[in-house]
Amino acid sequence: MPTNERLDNLSKAGVSVWLDDLSRDRLDSGNLAQLALTRSVVGVTTNPTIFAGALSKGTAYDAQIAQIAARGGDTADAIRELTTDDVRRACDVLREQYEASGHVDGRVSIEVDPTLAADTDGTVAQALDLWKTVDRPNLLIKIPATPAGVPAITRVIAEGVSVNVTLIFSVERYREVMDAYLSGLEAAAEAGHPLAEIHSVASFFVSRVDSEIDKRLDAVGTAEAKALQGKAGLANARLAYAAFEEVFTDTNERWNALVGQGATVQRPLWASTGVKNPDYPDTLYITGLVAADTVNTIPEKTLEAFADHGEVEGDTVSGRGAEAQEVFDALAGAGIDLADVFGLLEREGVQKFDVSWSELMDSVRGQLESAR
Repeated sequence: MPTNERLDNLSKAGVSVWLDDLSRDRLDSGNLAQLALTRSVVGVTTNPTIFAGALSKGTAYDAQIAQIAARGGDTADAIRELTTDDVRRACDVLREQYEASGHVDGRVSIEVDPTLAADTDGTVAQALDLWKTVDRPNLLIKIPATPAGVPAITRVIAEGVSVNVTLIFSVERYREVMDAYLSGLEAAAEAGHPLAEIHSVASFFVSRVDSEIDKRLDAVGTAEAKALQGKAGLANARLAYAAFEEVFTDTNERWNALVGQGATVQRPLWASTGVKNPDYPDTLYITGLVAADTVNTIPEKTLEAFADHGEVEGDTVSGRGAEAQEVFDALAGAGIDLADVFGLLEREGVQKFDVSWSELMDSVRGQLESAR
């Protein structure tokens, strides 16, 4: 089958298409390889929710769980083995895309245990352990951009490990993440690590911002407030891209010094791009976030929607920072406490992954007991 023209156009516009899903069934069936061929997919992201869903369905993991049970493995051992095996296989499937892109794409992400979100040392230790366990150069370790996660990012990058920074909601926190990346690269250079092989993306969440702010605008109830619904997510991401352009530019002496040593930009990644409000276009967070040097990590349902009717309307991000700031000013004028919104979303993001992690633990524990 030929590559889908709409998704190919998205890629040509500078957006790397990554799939926001992974499962053993997807690997065994060859579906991931097929999506790479026909849907321009050049990366995969995982999280505790994705793995909890994958391991709760079907029988694809049964044989391996039986083997782990037979040798007396516990729940934590089983989760580590099952998830890292899937991620390792996905890395191998996308190795061609990794090489063809000069090691920029072909990336697969695996997340540290979400219960470590407030533990810097624990996050660093597990990130380094996951990097060694998967043992693939096209791996990215996902670290949340919590107050404890930000210094962990610097320390892990300093060890020469590539990182996907997740759960970024505010531009203020994003600036901290970019600084953490630069500090990590500087430390890595001092330690003698080749900077060209250290890659990073910064995952900026989109639809969750609209969901929370729309709810608050609805509570305000005025016509002016309701006219702002569905605008905050794109505006927030566009402000983030403006911040990205400020840092990763040849006028930034700090960045220039790192470029001279082979450093690569930390690309913005648009996460949570499946539309949650059925009143909005189902490709809103793809068409509205087209810009060079970006990644869009897309649920399969949204990926297929874009393949069917999505349009690339040129760069819809660059140069729109002032317009995005006007949206934020209007939100503040309507009484929306943006700092409270972003703080809540960060806490909820960690909590949701905690819940998924508990569900994953319970599911695997039950399967191990059944296999014994």
